Amino acid sequence: MFSMRRVFSFLIFTAAIFAVTLLDRNPLPDFAHYTQVQQKKSAFFDYMLPLVIQSNQVVIEDRNELEMLASKNDDFSFFERRALNRLADNYFVHREKRNDLEVIEQLLLRVDPVPPSLALAQAAIESAWGTSRFAVQGNNLFGQWCYKKGCGLVPLRRNSGSHHEVAKFDRVSESVKSYIRNINTHRAYADLRVSRARLRSAENSASGHQLAENLIEYSELREKYVDEVQAVIRINKLTQYDKR
Repeated sequence: MFSMRRVFSFLIFTAAIFAVTLLDRNPLPDFAHYTQVQQKKSAFFDYMLPLVIQSNQVVIEDRNELEMLASKNDDFSFFERRALNRLADNYFVHREKRNDLEVIEQLLLRVDPVPPSLALAQAAIESAWGTSRFAVQGNNLFGQWCYKKGCGLVPLRRNSGSHHEVAKFDRVSESVKSYIRNINTHRAYADLRVSRARLRSAENSASGHQLAENLIEYSELREKYVDEVQAVIRINKLTQYDKR
């Protein structure tokens, strides 16, 4: 027989999944219609936070599996080694010239959630609070590029000789998932991942404000971009979402 606490927890979990499902199916809200800045910000964060949590949860589940494999100390069954290979493929860790323990060491740097405050701040900046052309037409809230002709939207001010496009996604949730994978796997953010691991070890957590220091390569604005991300986190008190 279920206890009332279990029933209550199940109902909360079901409601959360239902809410995320609705957000995932519905198009990006029209944030441009808000005339009050604070209302727009609140609506934007309320919409984006469940999607960030959902994508992070997938990473957390992968990390739980990875930590279990790490505890085996290379004594893997056939199915455990297959699980390790799947994680290596998903997080772009090449197995050549690496033994299992070395693969796990690399994966532990990559298979880790991105602080929600960082994702929310970058989404706000990159999408102009959900109102940019790339957000509205392409569900791309993080300014992510792609390089195959027709893969996305051509920037109106693209430099002569450049061939990149701004990626287009069917759903906003796909944009969030792609962003988190980008942070966790792209070589430009290797320092961020090392910093995250160091903070996790020393403080048991890493805040978005701390990790923003490693986003110099995310934008041509470099240090100014880092300052802007940290300002959005600070002004909107987004660090509170990193402690959930």
